[in-house]
Amino acid sequence: MAARKKSVPYTEQEEENSVSLALEAYQLMIGENPDDIMVKTEMDRNVWDKSVKVEENGYYWKGEPIIINGKAPCNDKPIVVELFCGCGGTSLGFEMAGYEISVGCDIHNPSIMTFKSNHSNVSTILGDAKKVDPHSIRLLLKGKEVDVLIGGVPCQGFSLNNRKRHEHDERNLLYKEFVRFVEALKPKVVMLENVSGMKSTGDYVSIIKKELGEAGNMKVKSKLLFAPDYGVPQSRTRLVFIGIRNQEFDFNDIIKTHGPGTEKPYVTVKDAIGDLPRLKTNQSADKYSDEPFSDYQRLMRNNVKSNKLANHKAPNHPKEVIEKIKNTKPGEPMYPKFKQRIRLAWDIQSPTQVSGGIRPQFQFGHPSDNRGLTIRERCRLQSFPDNFIVSGGIVQGRVQTGNAVPPLLAKAIALAITKYL
Repeated sequence: MAARKKSVPYTEQEEENSVSLALEAYQLMIGENPDDIMVKTEMDRNVWDKSVKVEENGYYWKGEPIIINGKAPCNDKPIVVELFCGCGGTSLGFEMAGYEISVGCDIHNPSIMTFKSNHSNVSTILGDAKKVDPHSIRLLLKGKEVDVLIGGVPCQGFSLNNRKRHEHDERNLLYKEFVRFVEALKPKVVMLENVSGMKSTGDYVSIIKKELGEAGNMKVKSKLLFAPDYGVPQSRTRLVFIGIRNQEFDFNDIIKTHGPGTEKPYVTVKDAIGDLPRLKTNQSADKYSDEPFSDYQRLMRNNVKSNKLANHKAPNHPKEVIEKIKNTKPGEPMYPKFKQRIRLAWDIQSPTQVSGGIRPQFQFGHPSDNRGLTIRERCRLQSFPDNFIVSGGIVQGRVQTGNAVPPLLAKAIALAITKYL
């Protein structure tokens, strides 16, 4: 079955169970039991064929860009514009570091809803970056200059988890849109991130450095950063490009806070989600039942009001999936053919959390409960605080949390950039 197309922007009322019944039915049929996949349709036959164009998320907005004005920048904080913003992990990290987020742009409708709901004063652009005129961003800024232009160019074409990964995937060229905005907006600093797989896909790293440097009149450097070094409970490595106008960025300025050489150990899965209410499949909880017992949990709950817990609903699994999780030891793969889909263990860092592509099934089993993770648990593993609310239900919430840059990683980068402004 194919996902139905959207002709109007996604609205909050379209929750998971009514969003796309056709998509959900297909997901349950092949997504939850990948060992039993049967080749039945043209879609099944083509799923790993590199010559077949990759399907797109049904919630991508293909119409003309929709611009929603926020408040114009009104203080002396450095101004940030984010392209390919997703739900806003990078922006949140920069905000934590004292920056003002002014504009967010993305093609994924639920992501823009999440971005706007968590940054109420920010202007948003829903649409394909290729259709967005940089002049529209200048108008939104009311004459203010862009201090930092940030972006997480869609990474599926480079991802090592993508079995259709290849050098000539058309998504690999979206960085050129970022370059176009650098040339037009002339920011003082640029920060572009992508998956580590970019380093082993063609010659993209050196090409991006060259084109970004020429567009922004700056020297661009890159480095792989390991998220657990900055307090993120997830073994996620991201490739980060940073360019400073008339200066050269030193990656040693990004200070590690956890792990070897620091005073704090890496944050474990238990440190991250061990305080959240236990759930059975399809259950939910809207209040905390236990006190936090780790520094990380206290940090995540710091700004929550009235003990209210959001996005903590367990997936509704078929019985065979519950049995599959139940019979898997913590720390081991649930499906032999998909080694990245493990049942988490309490004493480890989570493996890299991914978006799951066009049909995002659950990726990780809970260490103790026989179920996949809630969106709140996925947020915790990415270092989104509990007052960050994800719009769009469980399926599109997986897309957003899997695509996001961990805010604590972004915060560490942002703090390092401050000295260059």
